[in-house]
Amino acid sequence: MVPQFSVSTTLVPVWATTNRGGGSDAAANRAWSSLRQLVLAAGEQAARTLAWRQGADGEQLVSRFVTLRVRPAGVQLRRAARSGELPVRWLLAEWPEQDAEPVTYWLASLPQATPLQRLAGLAKLRWRVEHDYRELKDALGLDHFEGRSFKGWHHHVTMVSVAHAFVTLERLDQKRLRRPDHLPGIA
Repeated sequence: MVPQFSVSTTLVPVWATTNRGGGSDAAANRAWSSLRQLVLAAGEQAARTLAWRQGADGEQLVSRFVTLRVRPAGVQLRRAARSGELPVRWLLAEWPEQDAEPVTYWLASLPQATPLQRLAGLAKLRWRVEHDYRELKDALGLDHFEGRSFKGWHHHVTMVSVAHAFVTLERLDQKRLRRPDHLPGIA
């Protein structure tokens, strides 16, 4: 899971000491930093240039990314955690070459061995989700249900989902693209 976060979200760097080793809560609280502060502290030298996919025009989409291992902070979050301490997460920040500071931040619960290419690819996958949702609503009628029962709504959503799966598989079928019968006016 790779959700996007605002700049003001509070984190604790993994290297910061917490209250496990007998230190005071005040010492652990001083280590808290915002996403922006942590990435700026790592500096531009920590940013790595990466192409994560090909764009619609055939050009590679390229930006710089900074990755850090962090532990989410906050009293409410720690109380909600059974062990009193939250697990370590990836902090991924996009820092374009022309910008003075990072522009977008994500936290990821992926394993420590996850490569930067995969982190960035998953973080930037949002465009595909938005495209599919728009296609479900506009082209396939997801928002056309006007019934009153859950059973009816469930049936409608199921049928729209099946139609979306069919359209997606047809779009990805390389053999179909080579057949002349998929072109209009050709028998």
